[in-house]
Amino acid sequence: MAKHSKLPEPVNVDTAELERNWGIEVDPSLLHRALIHRSFAYEAGGIAHNERLEFLGDSVLSIVVAARLFEDHPDHSEADLSRMRAATVSQEPLAYVARRIHLGDFLYLGRGEDIHGGRDKDSILSDALEALIGATFLTHGFEKTRQIVLHQLADLLDRAVVRGQMQDWKTTLSEYARDHGHELPVYQVTSTGPDHERSFTATVAFGEVGYEKSALATAEGTSKKHAENAAARAAIARLDPDYPME
Repeated sequence: MAKHSKLPEPVNVDTAELERNWGIEVDPSLLHRALIHRSFAYEAGGIAHNERLEFLGDSVLSIVVAARLFEDHPDHSEADLSRMRAATVSQEPLAYVARRIHLGDFLYLGRGEDIHGGRDKDSILSDALEALIGATFLTHGFEKTRQIVLHQLADLLDRAVVRGQMQDWKTTLSEYARDHGHELPVYQVTSTGPDHERSFTATVAFGEVGYEKSALATAEGTSKKHAENAAARAAIARLDPDYPME
C-alpha cells in the first residue's frame, strides 16, 4: 500500500514545545515514532508506529511507580501496593497526564481517529504517554526517565492510597468473591476489528464462564486489560449497588 499524501497533520508540529511540557528533550526520531498512532501508520502504508515504544514505556513506568510506592508506603501490604500502582498507571490517570502536557495535539492519527476525537481518547493518550516514556528511556537511560516520570505523576502518587481503593476493579472483585464465598472471577475475552483498530470485549463470572454459571457483566475496551477491568467494575456495581464507584 502506497503512502497517502493527504493524511491528517498534528494540531501542533512544534515538538520543542512538547519537550518543554514534558521536561526533557528526546531523540528526534524516537520522539516522532512515539507520536505515530497505529491508525496513521496503517493508512500511510504500514510505516512504524508507537506500539513497541509503548511496550517499553509501560515496563519502565511500572517499575518506577512500584519502587516509589514501596518506599513511600512501608506499612501497606502487597495487595494494597498493587492496587495503588494500578490506580496510578492505568488508562485514565495516564490520559490525565497526557492532557496536561497537551500530548494529543502532537499525535499523528488516521482519518477516522482524527475525525472522531482520537486526540482526546483516554486509550490513545495513555498509550502515547507510555511510548513517550519509552522514547525518553532510550534517549537518556533509567535515572533521568525516573525523575521525569515521578515529576509528571507526582500528584497521582500523592493520592495513590485513595485512588488505589477505588480503581483496581479486578482486585476488588477478587476480594469480593473471597469475602462472600464465591469462586474467583474468570474472564473470557474476545476481539474484533483490524489490527490497527481492534476492540476487546470481556465477560466475567465466578468460576468458569459457560452454560451453568451465568456471566456477571460484560464490557468493552481498547485492550484486553482495559476490557477486563471495565467488566470487573460493572460486576461490582451489579453485586453491590452501594459500593462507591467514583
